[in-house]
Amino acid sequence: MIEYNNIINEFIFTQTGDINLFNFIIFALLFSIAIDVIFGELPGKIHPVVIIGSIISFFKKMFIGIRNRWSGFLLVLCTTVCVSLILFKIFYISNFNIVLLFIIFTILLSSSFSIKMLLDTAISVENDLKESLDKARQSVSYLVSRSTEELTEGFIVSATIESLTENITDSYIAPIFYYFLFAIVILFYPFDYQLYFLLLIAMIYRMFNTLDAMVGYKNDELIHIGFLPAKMDDVLNYIPSRIAGLYVVISAYLLKLDGKNSFYIMRRDARKCPSPNSGYTMASAAGALNIQLVKKDTYILGDENKDIEIEDIEKAVRLSKWTIILFTITVILLLISVKVIL
Repeated sequence: MIEYNNIINEFIFTQTGDINLFNFIIFALLFSIAIDVIFGELPGKIHPVVIIGSIISFFKKMFIGIRNRWSGFLLVLCTTVCVSLILFKIFYISNFNIVLLFIIFTILLSSSFSIKMLLDTAISVENDLKESLDKARQSVSYLVSRSTEELTEGFIVSATIESLTENITDSYIAPIFYYFLFAIVILFYPFDYQLYFLLLIAMIYRMFNTLDAMVGYKNDELIHIGFLPAKMDDVLNYIPSRIAGLYVVISAYLLKLDGKNSFYIMRRDARKCPSPNSGYTMASAAGALNIQLVKKDTYILGDENKDIEIEDIEKAVRLSKWTIILFTITVILLLISVKVIL
């Protein structure tokens, strides 16, 4: 244990005994990715997103009776305050030891994204589809809001690829994008509790994403309280979704899929979705695979250049994986570039 402490100390301390901020930022990112890829999600009882969900549920019950958009504002405000205070308490307790702080920081950062679950879920549906159509219908019902009881094989494949590629943005690209942006800020303009705010920015993104998933619907119950969370989620995903779409296109070229068509379909069809953001990764993936992704009575993305097949799920998984890898490499190289400038 002492040996590991020495190794970590060498990474995150300068010769003068100060924290090496750049090393802390970049190694925390790399270790958090490794934790997620190897181990997946934290246990539900201690998972920050589950805790955030419980906080949201508590305040939702408190404010849902207010039948105007102030209910959504109060929900966002109270949830943000609670999440910030809990995170600050954890940060304050672990701050007495830099090794403990690094470990806690890394584990919490890993909970702000979900690579392993994103990819494994799609693979699971593919495996179920090879065994039984009914089993696959049940599996895909956990991924999409539409009824899956009568979906054909083609629609199950489409729904799986839609869910996988849509979630590239909020499951990885967006939280890392905001982590990266704030890392740049604190590298140029360091201030007190900078690491706390760096972690908080990723967790606040995850909070808004969870708020949108829980209350961001236009039904009678949630139309008022869900308005602000849904709009905030749209705003926060606006730039990351478009970046993610471009990285899908680049990954398509790298994997020798149809990169040119990927870019064309993204530009043509991305705005066909009700969400202002979800279409960018879905449309670019449809173009790369030369398939149509169809949600009945909602959207059709891509051209039916070939019949959609079970194997397209595996191709979409590889496309998503390389989108994540290339974006991560870009973030690391940009951080190194900033270090050189500094």
